Amino acid sequence: MMSRIRFTFLISLVALTSTLIAVPATAHDQVPGRSQTRPILLRDGIIHRVDAPTLPRGSVLLVDGKIESVAAKINAPENAEIIDVSGRHVYPGLIDAMTDLGLSEISAVDVTVDRTELGRDNPNVRSWVAVNPDSELIPVSRAGGVLTAHVAPGGSFLRGQSSVLNLDGWSVRDMNVLSPAMMCVDWETIAVRGDLDADLIKKRESELDKLDEWLDRAERYQAAKQSAIESGTSDLFAVDVRLESLLPVLRGELPIMAEANRRAAIESAIAYAQTRSLRMVIYGGYDAVECADLLRAADIPVILDGIYRLPLRRSDPYDHAYTLPARLQAAKVRFAIAGEGPGYPGGASNTRNLPYHAGCAVAYGLDPNVAIASITLSVAEILGVADSIGSITAGKDATVIVVDGDVLESTTNVTHAWIRGKRVDLGNRHETLFQKYRQKYR
Repeated sequence: MMSRIRFTFLISLVALTSTLIAVPATAHDQVPGRSQTRPILLRDGIIHRVDAPTLPRGSVLLVDGKIESVAAKINAPENAEIIDVSGRHVYPGLIDAMTDLGLSEISAVDVTVDRTELGRDNPNVRSWVAVNPDSELIPVSRAGGVLTAHVAPGGSFLRGQSSVLNLDGWSVRDMNVLSPAMMCVDWETIAVRGDLDADLIKKRESELDKLDEWLDRAERYQAAKQSAIESGTSDLFAVDVRLESLLPVLRGELPIMAEANRRAAIESAIAYAQTRSLRMVIYGGYDAVECADLLRAADIPVILDGIYRLPLRRSDPYDHAYTLPARLQAAKVRFAIAGEGPGYPGGASNTRNLPYHAGCAVAYGLDPNVAIASITLSVAEILGVADSIGSITAGKDATVIVVDGDVLESTTNVTHAWIRGKRVDLGNRHETLFQKYRQKYR
């Protein structure tokens, strides 16, 4: 009897093993980079420092995952790896200011999409918890020069917390730059559209009342928590994770990222932030130029929802979105350009197109240097991570790319990349399939 049980168990084990082997791997093939072990000197390249004038011929020294120095000429330290980048361009790693990369794999297959929590009130949602470091879309994005991404949850109303992640690492902990980064709110559901008749005004006030109620509850919760700490009864205090997540917002440590495109939504968000003394960033910003005076006065920056957008209204010119960055530059409003976020058909799969959004804006009047900053340093400043990434500056992380042309041009290729001094594998599924079918049709 026992031998029959053992035999049945072995047969089951073999069947299970065969099944697991037969299931295709879902992880990408690229191995995360190893920590830097010796200095790396990028010699005689065109250095786009972003926060300072470009060096037409200069060098960058990377030591222990940091940028050690940037100069026209640098003597190579002992045991340094010297890489000749003559005629090539060196940029800081590009930063996608808004994406669901790692939360969405195949948008048409719902089981591969984990960007939206059920319900409307989810301030406690943490986007980085659900990020898949093995997403096939991450290596594709890196091959386009995007080395860092602001990953945000979707949904309506109180969406939850976003994070800033480097696009290389075995786990989210390895990838983390800043978590949480922002509290995401869908302001379009709060600010009504069209003429403000009595019913629409009532609806808007109802939505604002809900947000007020959440923040008021968080204030009372904070007072009760402080009282418990002072009285020595904090171990008996009942923690509410939703209210707990709102405390950094009340303290001004965590900005609200309000998705708002229409003028009514943008003005409503600005007024609310000033009324409650909250830090805020506008995401979307289609009508931001019409609110330029308010945005400047409140020092609220805008993250543009890409450039390849159709006009919002039939009366808008066809190139409204294309010229928007140049008009914001002229209006002296701080802004950054995001790639193709959740609102686009391809979503995260097109994060690789980020530099071409900025390039399109240049074609429609944006200063090229401002365009580069809009996908590097300006993003880092808005996200609160400019002390470590966003420019080629001594003391910052060695997160840089080397390309064979203007990074805003679609014909340009990334030849080298490092994240915190770790060499990035630029292989990806697109390249693999290209080489495969190149052999087939040769």
